[in-house]
Amino acid sequence: MILTESKPLGEIISKIDKKSNVFIIGCNVCAAKMGTGGEPEIKALTDALTELGYNVGGSILPTAACSIRSYESLVERNENIQNADVVLVMSCGSGSSVVATVLDIPVVCTTNTLSLGGLSKGDIHTRICIMCGDCTSSIYGGLCPTAECPKSQLNGPCGGSKDGKCEVGNKDCIWELIEKRFSGQENLPFEHYITHKDHRND
Repeated sequence: MILTESKPLGEIISKIDKKSNVFIIGCNVCAAKMGTGGEPEIKALTDALTELGYNVGGSILPTAACSIRSYESLVERNENIQNADVVLVMSCGSGSSVVATVLDIPVVCTTNTLSLGGLSKGDIHTRICIMCGDCTSSIYGGLCPTAECPKSQLNGPCGGSKDGKCEVGNKDCIWELIEKRFSGQENLPFEHYITHKDHRND
């Protein structure tokens, strides 16, 4: 799940000409779960823009903004998009970028993309993956120290935790969680030495 937060309304309207016909596209997967692009958020943004004198010609809520098939598929959902001068996309950066590939008018993303997270047992888990492109989580039993350790330690704890809590941000020390996961097993992840990702050629 991609974690997002809504941009301030002032920042959004600074990208829109008051004379423009505005159309809104939400996202019924990640953004809906985050409360940044589902049906209630589309309505709230529509109402706020209308109150400020903007013309909102319509909206759609596709299953996922990051998997729009074509411009025609958007027209099928709501033909008013054909009259739009600008489209506001209430999704992560991936969703707004995909929408932009099928449109030839300006697209404005209404959110900030924070990280890759997850939803489990009703709780939203933040920063469980930072999409580094060099996944080593299988070494650590599925947990990712690159994402979940504030210092991105890959070869064991730094010694700064106290009572299982990291000295940075008072969160659970990922290395203690990894150690518990491997408790009683012979092949501990500490037997490996992992080099940090080389970003020079990215």
